[in-house]
Amino acid sequence: TLVNSELRNSLNRMIRWVTWALIPLVLIIVNGQVQTVGGWGSVEGEGWVDVAVRSTSSIVAMIPQGLVLITSIAFALAAVALARRRVLLQELPAVEVLARVDVLCTDKTGTLTDGNIAFDAVHPIPGSDAFPTAAEVLGLFAHDPAANSTALSMVGKVLDSDFAVSSRVPFSSTRKWSAVVTRGPLPLTWVLGAPEFVLDSSVPTHVVALSEANRHAERGVRTLVLAASNGELGDSSELPGGLVPVALVTFRENVRDDAQQTLDYFRDQGVTVYIISGDNPHTVAAIAREAGVDVIEALDARTLPTDIEALAEVLENHRVFGRVTPEQKRTMMSALQSRGHVVAMIGDGVNDALALKHADLGISMGTGAPATRAVSNLVLLDNRFSALPRVVDEGRKVIANIERLSRLFLTKTVWAMILAAVFGALFVSYPFMPRQLSAIDFFTIGIPAFLIALLPNSRLYVPGFLRRALTFCIPAGVITGVAVVWLTWTIAADGTWNLAESQTATALVLSMTGLWVLTSLTRPLDGRRVAIVLAMLVVSVGLFAIPFFAEFFGFVPLDTEQFVLVAVVGGVANALMSLVIAIVDRRNRAALATS
Repeated sequence: TLVNSELRNSLNRMIRWVTWALIPLVLIIVNGQVQTVGGWGSVEGEGWVDVAVRSTSSIVAMIPQGLVLITSIAFALAAVALARRRVLLQELPAVEVLARVDVLCTDKTGTLTDGNIAFDAVHPIPGSDAFPTAAEVLGLFAHDPAANSTALSMVGKVLDSDFAVSSRVPFSSTRKWSAVVTRGPLPLTWVLGAPEFVLDSSVPTHVVALSEANRHAERGVRTLVLAASNGELGDSSELPGGLVPVALVTFRENVRDDAQQTLDYFRDQGVTVYIISGDNPHTVAAIAREAGVDVIEALDARTLPTDIEALAEVLENHRVFGRVTPEQKRTMMSALQSRGHVVAMIGDGVNDALALKHADLGISMGTGAPATRAVSNLVLLDNRFSALPRVVDEGRKVIANIERLSRLFLTKTVWAMILAAVFGALFVSYPFMPRQLSAIDFFTIGIPAFLIALLPNSRLYVPGFLRRALTFCIPAGVITGVAVVWLTWTIAADGTWNLAESQTATALVLSMTGLWVLTSLTRPLDGRRVAIVLAMLVVSVGLFAIPFFAEFFGFVPLDTEQFVLVAVVGGVANALMSLVIAIVDRRNRAALATS
């Protein structure tokens, strides 16, 4: 499933709008240019060439052809930068999503902890007579061909068993237990699993074992119970009757060195952190406290409602959960998303796969299960939590810089559409040639776009990328379009300008407004941004002033009176755009403060 990328969605929406707008505008443009050379019945030979050149100039100007390319390049560069830090993006836009996340859900084992389960001890249960056999029986689980990492950690720590095994039930993250049936004069069924799932709180002997298990869990160790039964093991999803707790087995987990620092970083960024685990709530709470989470106790997920809305209400008030099933993890993602949150899920086990797939961004550890890595959008190859802030930084850079670039490209699209509609409808020749427009694009959009896309930018993500872009581009594009139309009409009314002078004047006005838009979008100015603007100004002067380039692009010198007119038109347009930019920036700051 593709990640929900606001940048990609917004760009696709803009492309659809431009495409639909092009259909009538192309017809208007072509008809208008045909009429300027004599009408449909009289156009021949060179006339059609002239129509094609002018129409192409207008149509190309309306298409923000570089925006998608620059966005893809920005994503790719971010992916390369993160790959150097051992972070694998399985989909390029995933780099953007983490910068938009406002809820971070994380599993405990293998995520907050380093995933290395270490055997701790076997503890007797008061009143149990079978404890001497416990160490030997645990060897049956440790040497199970399908043993998980918890059972494998007992290898060499418990006795090797000579008991013959007649059948086994492998561990399931849904059942929370595994079982073996030993063969002998009196076959016994042995169950090893989570105390809350194996024992019955209504049975007095079980109550004692559950109390002891909670006491150990509060130390932050994972606690399992070994229980025995004379009952038969029927359906693998059903426990045998008459279970008697024999011993408690505890395991240690180490919290990652960088877990607290990374969780603190996300909280400082306004991201709500949830810890959801299948382990005992007391164990989860203890590990969460060790990782720097302020929590008194974890909520037992077995008490959670199944209704999405009711679950979302619970999630608003609780942050740490234990005994969460894989299906509940997935439902939690949906409940948080139903409240408008952008959710990231971090996990490493197969039991996290459902949640990873349904989260807005799935993050897996490099040592995680293959299924988990397959459905995730981002993989921490070296299992380092501390890599995530770098992902956020790259995502912010991409979002902020592409937002700036979209204003640069779309401003041109707006004024190009206005010119196409006006000149096409009024049967007036387009005021510049395609290569002149290409020259202007080179120093006002093309080269600056590549440079801006590489600039660092740590601005916090603010929703509404497309709305902000349009509130800037539409007024700026309208002002530029009106300025060109005004200049063209003034030149036509004067009657003393030749075609080359008219095209040069129009190109100069577009250069002035384009450079002004570029300058406004590079604020706040620093050394690198000033260098970009000054370099483009030098390039623009060179294209108009150096004879070789001026002749190639069809630019000619203007006299003083002509240059004054161009300066006045461009100056008025830039002054109006400055006013618009100030109003837009003020509104954006107000919206940011409100949010």
